[in-house]
Amino acid sequence: MKRQGQSLSLKNLTKSNVWDIQESDVFRLWAQAERDADLKDNEHHYIDVLKSAFIIEEVKVDKPEVIKKYEARGCQVGTIRLDEGTVVKWALKKKPILRITDLTWENIHHISAQKLIEVLERNFGGGWESLPQSVQDIIQSGFDISTTTLPTDRLKKPGGLYDKKTADGFEVLEISKGSWTEAIFAKEKPMAAVNHIKFSQADELESDEEEFDNYDEDEDLSKDIKSSDEEDDDDFDDDKLTEESYRTTFDTNPEELEIQAEEVGEEDDF
Repeated sequence: MKRQGQSLSLKNLTKSNVWDIQESDVFRLWAQAERDADLKDNEHHYIDVLKSAFIIEEVKVDKPEVIKKYEARGCQVGTIRLDEGTVVKWALKKKPILRITDLTWENIHHISAQKLIEVLERNFGGGWESLPQSVQDIIQSGFDISTTTLPTDRLKKPGGLYDKKTADGFEVLEISKGSWTEAIFAKEKPMAAVNHIKFSQADELESDEEEFDNYDEDEDLSKDIKSSDEEDDDDFDDDKLTEESYRTTFDTNPEELEIQAEEVGEEDDF
């Protein structure tokens, strides 16, 4: 199995792309990893990633009738080899996405718009705004969502919003509200428009530490001094100094100065 040109293995499996594989892929990828020397060191990590998308049960009673019961529940049963040669039998089943609480940041990009509408329809009643904000954010990270509420007899008016959205490939969920209907339109966002990078606090801290380690205080100070010198050079340019630069007097009528002097002499009596 390949994803974006890269062969998929347990090593590059994440809690996001694990939703792209099925039960049979898990057994195949694990069998391939058994040949790697580092399987023992990373075993718990691999299992943790798998458990984010699969229900894993260890089959402790290896009898045909027990296996059939697991298979009747939709599980696929297979054998894997753990560290130190321990062989166990797993019953695997992909976690179903049936309720809005099953939607996560990791799996929202791996379901279709039709599947989303089915999940919303199964859990709905109050309309889009009745959803918790956290659920709305998860859904909108993978889908373009728009809504409209109109009188039922006007909702599907030719040339209206309903026609335009469905023609543009949107799936629609209609929620009856008496004589009115709320329509929720959903369309998968192009993968190029989806930002998959979501740093954890640990990643952000590590990034900040690297930036601090690479910080050169002397270099930064020299830049400040250079910048200050450049500003000073702009303010004081000897070539630009002229006689006008040194003037501290104002152009005043001599007769006005004599009148002001006489007024001061008459009013001030010491």
